[in-house]
Amino acid sequence: MRLSIVSTLYNSSDSISEFYKRVSAVAHQFAGEEYEIILVNDGSPDDSFDKAMHFIKQDEHLVLVDLSRNFGHHKAILTGLKYAKGEFVFLLDSDLEEEPEWLFAFYPLMRKKKCDVVFGVQKNRKGGWFECWSGWVFYRTFKLITGVEIPENWVTARLMTHRYVSALLQHQERELSIGGLYLLTGFDQYPKSIVKHSLSVSTYTLSKKIAVFVDAVTSLSSRPLIGVFYTGAFIFTFSLLYTFYILINWMFLAVPPSGWTSLIVSVWLLSGLTISFLGIIGIYLSKIFLETKHRPLSVVREIHKKGGG
Repeated sequence: MRLSIVSTLYNSSDSISEFYKRVSAVAHQFAGEEYEIILVNDGSPDDSFDKAMHFIKQDEHLVLVDLSRNFGHHKAILTGLKYAKGEFVFLLDSDLEEEPEWLFAFYPLMRKKKCDVVFGVQKNRKGGWFECWSGWVFYRTFKLITGVEIPENWVTARLMTHRYVSALLQHQERELSIGGLYLLTGFDQYPKSIVKHSLSVSTYTLSKKIAVFVDAVTSLSSRPLIGVFYTGAFIFTFSLLYTFYILINWMFLAVPPSGWTSLIVSVWLLSGLTISFLGIIGIYLSKIFLETKHRPLSVVREIHKKGGG
């Protein structure tokens, strides 16, 4: 098997027919008959699954992995990659904002650089000013907190060698940030500048973006916990110095401590820090709790292929 193309389905009804047509043409041109197209139905609420099943009846290259419910985009991606058998694995979204034809730009770069991954990076982040601004804040804050340099404005589309995919799948996290796993897996990876189309309004609200940020940070780095320790140590040291200052005033200058304002501010500051730090610790504990349960990354209801299965 020369090529595996992997994609996920979620509210993909409007694009699935055109996507299937284009991705089939690309795969055939690249690999002849030595290819497979793996679509993962991530509990899509529309008729994406039914339309994909129609294609199954006429195409032996198509594999439809039907998950028992919606597990999330990143978990669906990893599930699809588990079934990929190709020498090269091309991953992309099915909404056609990423072009199947990018394969013909990614592959020459892979050969030229002799690397294991070529991934797409947007020249200019799609969306309005808030989308661009929030993305800028996300990547810089993430790097500052974790020290992990995830490429800015990367997209789902990437061409990977089979050995890289095999290494990627060795990670056993249930609570994961796939961008971090891509980076932590290692191997030589090169970006390819692309223009991502804007065909639909982003479903990522501000609350979802904050949730993704928190998950990404706590999944990849322990720095926030270390930061809690150093902040506590700083406050403790400052408190000792201030106590010493008050004692000197009282013993030698006969100036009693005064001012309820500073006292109340100190109480509120320390209370706020305590609650925030407990929250950070609680997030990590919740992730440990979920990881120790060893729940499956996803649950496959059925795998559909032409002629059975």
